[in-house]
Amino acid sequence: MAGQPTTTPRSFPSRFPFLRIAIALQTLTIFTQAVSAGLLLTTSYGETLHSVGARVMYAASMLYVLAAVLAWKPGGGPLRPVWEASGFLVLASVQVVLGIAHVAAVHLPLGVLMFGLSVLALARRTD
Repeated sequence: MAGQPTTTPRSFPSRFPFLRIAIALQTLTIFTQAVSAGLLLTTSYGETLHSVGARVMYAASMLYVLAAVLAWKPGGGPLRPVWEASGFLVLASVQVVLGIAHVAAVHLPLGVLMFGLSVLALARRTD
């Protein structure tokens, strides 16, 4: 029909690039933690890198929560990413506690799970 707009409204992911960037950063920091874990086992400086990386990963998880809240409340986006981001922050908190306590039997699989979930969240926000 003439007079009808031919463009579709912008979808949720494309309206909130900060959220996608925050998830991508979180995913990258979790992957970097896996690399530094390998270095922890093979080099003298691996423990320092893994410790610093844990702080960066935790900050990235907090940034993800902030981005999700900003996309939801002032941005008019859905609430679901806030719950997902909050869940990641809880997992990151558990991961840090387990790492400090040297509970590798749970710390390592939880890290793998977090990486997989973060990749999944990134894929869902970029489609």
